[in-house]
Amino acid sequence: MAAAPPAAPPALATAASITPLRFQGAWSAKDIRHEYALGFAAKVREMTGGELRIEVLPAGAVVPASELLDAVSKGVLDGGHGTLDQHYARQHAFALWGCGPAFGMDANMLLAWHKYGGGRGLLEKAYAAIAANVVSFLSGPMPTQPLGWFRKPIATPDDLKGLRLRAIGMSAELYTALGAVTQPTPEPDIVAALKSNALDAAEFNNASADRALGLPQAASVCMLQSYHENAEPLELLFNKPKYEALPVQIKAVVANAVEAASADMSWKAVDRYSTDYSEMRRGRAVVFYKTPRAVLERQLRAWDALAKRKASENPLFAEILESQRQFAARAVRWDLDTNVDRRVAYLHYFSGPGDTNPAGKKP
Repeated sequence: MAAAPPAAPPALATAASITPLRFQGAWSAKDIRHEYALGFAAKVREMTGGELRIEVLPAGAVVPASELLDAVSKGVLDGGHGTLDQHYARQHAFALWGCGPAFGMDANMLLAWHKYGGGRGLLEKAYAAIAANVVSFLSGPMPTQPLGWFRKPIATPDDLKGLRLRAIGMSAELYTALGAVTQPTPEPDIVAALKSNALDAAEFNNASADRALGLPQAASVCMLQSYHENAEPLELLFNKPKYEALPVQIKAVVANAVEAASADMSWKAVDRYSTDYSEMRRGRAVVFYKTPRAVLERQLRAWDALAKRKASENPLFAEILESQRQFAARAVRWDLDTNVDRRVAYLHYFSGPGDTNPAGKKP
C-alpha cells in the first residue's frame, strides 16, 4: 500500500479573497513620515506576494488628522499612521509613548520596553479604556526632536516665557509649564503663522519634515535637543474587525512587516535627516544651537511636576509611568555603561570650529 503524500503547507489567501485596505496618515504627502507609511505598505505587498495591498492616503484625504483614531475605530478607514500622543485628548496616558524624557530612554529603547517590558499590554489596556475598536503596532523609533524654531536663541529658561509657541498634546502642557503661550496650530498653517507674527516659535519634528514644511524660511534659529518628545515611535493602527478577518498567515506577515519597516525607517532617517541638516547648515539661513543644560533641567523639573499630577488623577497613567521607570532603570544604565561616547571618535576624525558644540554655539 502506497504511503499517503505529505500534507501540503497551508497556502496564503488568494489576492481576490482579501479586500485592499485603505489607510490614512497624519502627515502631508511631502512629509517624510508619509513616506515611512508608504514603505510599510510596500513591504506588506512584497511579503504577501501582492495578496494584501494597503493604500496610504495623506492627512485630510478622508478625515482631519485629529479624527484619525475615531475613523479607524468606526471602520470609516481600515487603518491609520500617526503617533500615540495624537490621541492625548481621549486618554492622557497615550502621551507616555513619546512625550517627556522617558527616564532617559531613546525611542528604540522605548520600543524595547513596549515589546518586552509590558508596554504592549498597557497600550491595549489604554485602548480598551476608551472602547477603541483597533489593533495597534508601534514602529519607527524617531530621534530626539528639537526644542523648536525661534527668532532668536534660547539662552535661559526665562527666554521661553511669554512666547507664542506652536505645540500639541502633553508637550503643549510642558511648554506652558515653562511659561510659553502654546497654540495647537495645524501643520499647514505653521509657517504662515510664523511669517505673519501670529506665532513666535514652533516645535515640529525632524530635519527633513521641518525643512519640507518650510520652517527654515520662517524662523532663523533652531534649538536642537529637548525632553518634550525625546523618545517617540510611530504607530500603525488597524480597524480591529478588518485586522481580525485577515488569514493567520497574513497577520504574521503584517507583524513582521511592521518590524522590517521600523528598521528600514530608522536607517533611512539617519541618511535623510543628516542630509537635510547638512543642507540647512550649508545655506547659513539657519543657525543651529544646542539647547542649554539649564533649559533641559528646567524641562525635567516641569515634567516631573506635570507627570506627578497626571498620575494622581489617572491610575493608568501612573501604571504606565512606573512600568517605564522600572525598565529604564536597568536599560538606560546598561546603555550608558556599555556604549562608548561617539563624540570622542567624531572629534578625533572631524574636529573643527564649532564641532565641540557647547551650549549656545553653532554645532
